[in-house]
Amino acid sequence: MQAILALEDGRIFRGRGFGAPAEHSGEVVFNTALTGYQEIFTDPSYAGQIVVLTNPQIGNYGTTPNDAESSRPYIEGLVTREFSPVSSNWRSTQVKDEYLERNGIPVVADVDTRAIVRHLRANGVMRGVISTAVDDVDALVAKARAIRKMDGTDLASVVSTKQPYEFSDQDPRNETGDKFLPPSLAPGSKQMHVVAYDFGIKQNILRMLTRENCRVTVVPATTPAADVLAMNPDGVFFSNGPGDPEPLDYAQQNVRDLAGKAPMFGICLGHQIFGLALGGKTYKLKFGHHGANHPIKNLDTGKVEITSQNHNYAVDPETLDEGTVAVTHVNLNDQTVAGLKHKEHPMFSVQYHPEASPGPHDSHYLFKDFRKMMDEWKK
Repeated sequence: MQAILALEDGRIFRGRGFGAPAEHSGEVVFNTALTGYQEIFTDPSYAGQIVVLTNPQIGNYGTTPNDAESSRPYIEGLVTREFSPVSSNWRSTQVKDEYLERNGIPVVADVDTRAIVRHLRANGVMRGVISTAVDDVDALVAKARAIRKMDGTDLASVVSTKQPYEFSDQDPRNETGDKFLPPSLAPGSKQMHVVAYDFGIKQNILRMLTRENCRVTVVPATTPAADVLAMNPDGVFFSNGPGDPEPLDYAQQNVRDLAGKAPMFGICLGHQIFGLALGGKTYKLKFGHHGANHPIKNLDTGKVEITSQNHNYAVDPETLDEGTVAVTHVNLNDQTVAGLKHKEHPMFSVQYHPEASPGPHDSHYLFKDFRKMMDEWKK
């Protein structure tokens, strides 16, 4: 089966098709992670995007429900150099081709992904169309140019849960079967109630919160702050999610309404929402940060963390009020803001994903910091 990736500037890449025989469109980005492709596919932050993976072989360890970050893949399409037709791993329950086909995701393989990445690095992210059904490249390029841009679009409310729910990690075991006990907490520690805003939340974030002995209530993205406070939370979490943070006026207002009334922790899109709510501005990066090898410096400790990232926007440090907000982390690749904290209220945020494990555990302390913040707030 032939497949084509057409970019809005007229660049065409032809390859072999896998997954679903379909035509999808979206913003084309690249991810530099060496592993974790299933986590990438099922991360709601990729809603509306076609993902190019730079690792040359994808699919060789198959898929397992335990690695999914949500109930289904959110990517619009996949582009890879080599798409493995078989899987070789004891945890695998389904080969990647069947998994993506079942979920309606088209794949273009046997293409020069290095050329695509160099093109995107030089020219920035672009709109594109991936098709296994149409061979008219002029028509595909025209469709790519007609795609609505992500800028100014609220995607968070689209991928968010529609109803509140209680998250339950009934049997949090590691893969040796041993019961996981958070090292920062003594047995019998008081359980905290965290209300988590779902802008596209990943399952492992919820697991990390429960492992700090938190009962987690997940609420829709547009839930008013008054409704959250009525749940008597010990802390409020603002999740990751797709797209531009600026249209999320409701989320920014909720941050302002909750500030000083409960400890707050934000990740990725949540971090950008914090920045906007505290008077800052955001801007779009040329080709975003997507990968599992981004060095982040903690300015409080001087330590460098290897982090997982997935975002196209960043907070402009020049627009932040230094009397109110402190920058706590910076990205060593480009010096972008990677962490913030409020100087008066108990709230902080990071631009990366501390629930992921590229370091492998460099950033897990942030969940413990949130737990500690809630403990101190209760006192």
